[in-house]
Amino acid sequence: MTEAPTTAPEPYGSADPAAGTAGEVLAGYLAAQAGAFLRALPQAVGEAGSRPGALPASAAAAADLLRAVRRVGGALHTFEPAFEPAWAAEARTELRWLLDLLGQEPAYQRRADRLLAALDSLSDTAGDGPGILAGHTGAPKARALLERQLTLARTRAHSGLLQELRSARLHALADRMTLLAGEVPLEPRAARQSAEVLRPQAATALAALAEGTERLPLARLAAPYGGDGLHRLATVPPARGPVLDAEAALTAADAPWHRLRVLVKRARYALEVCGAPLDGLDGLDRVLHRHQEAADAALTAAAAARTPRITPATAYVLGVVHADQRLEVEAARYAFGHQWPNLQHHGWHAWATA
Repeated sequence: MTEAPTTAPEPYGSADPAAGTAGEVLAGYLAAQAGAFLRALPQAVGEAGSRPGALPASAAAAADLLRAVRRVGGALHTFEPAFEPAWAAEARTELRWLLDLLGQEPAYQRRADRLLAALDSLSDTAGDGPGILAGHTGAPKARALLERQLTLARTRAHSGLLQELRSARLHALADRMTLLAGEVPLEPRAARQSAEVLRPQAATALAALAEGTERLPLARLAAPYGGDGLHRLATVPPARGPVLDAEAALTAADAPWHRLRVLVKRARYALEVCGAPLDGLDGLDRVLHRHQEAADAALTAAAAARTPRITPATAYVLGVVHADQRLEVEAARYAFGHQWPNLQHHGWHAWATA
């Protein structure tokens, strides 16, 4: 990986996000995000309470709500020294709870869409040639099993969501966000100039991202993985069946990449607060999102293949779907490996540590 050039040109224009203090910048940013949260909450909660699957259908409200939650949480984490510690820690805990709560049902829906589309593609008899599962007797049963298990998981997530949406905990969080829109509990150091307080914390977030990337096996990803291979019989080696006992090793290998997605988001939000957004981070976030979606889908396919009393043919099909999603994981890693070095030439390191 190339080092960030310390002589790169200034890419952001003004070095200061605002002429005021760090407290003023943070209060303005958090007030805007809290306002977005409070505007989106009634619609998102109302849609979620109507019927299973309604939250993803209310795309605008759900997206606005989750976006605000992530940004407030990211700002509280990165710029933690500027906030009253106990208040910030409690607020982050509650925001993480809401983020996990709202994200479960749509995640199951996306996973179902991804896995069923992959299975349909692998079973396709048209196009450039038949898919590896074309005409396989286990394909219909595997599809029905995935659909049934993910529908059940989504229904359970929806029931849990309905219960929590009526809880005092959500009302307390809404009250906290209402307060945040008008008054932010700050430490005395927040009265200092914004660049003096905010830039070092943004630099820490960017350094954590760079350090996390250094731990990845990017050299191994220098060549494409060939992610389309399973879809066509002519390019597929002889099937050896799924190796499901390797799942723990794969999960451990995925963990640094999932952690890196969190670091990318924190760096994005830190630069937003500083008034210096970087488009390249958006691209990294998207490719790491694709990585996580594929990894989670592979886990689901592997778990389905361990369902008791299914036929060997069904288990085989689920193993092929699992392998297909692992190829998607590798393709996402390859894309990240090509995007990351280009980001080093945007001069953000020099800007953040100036």
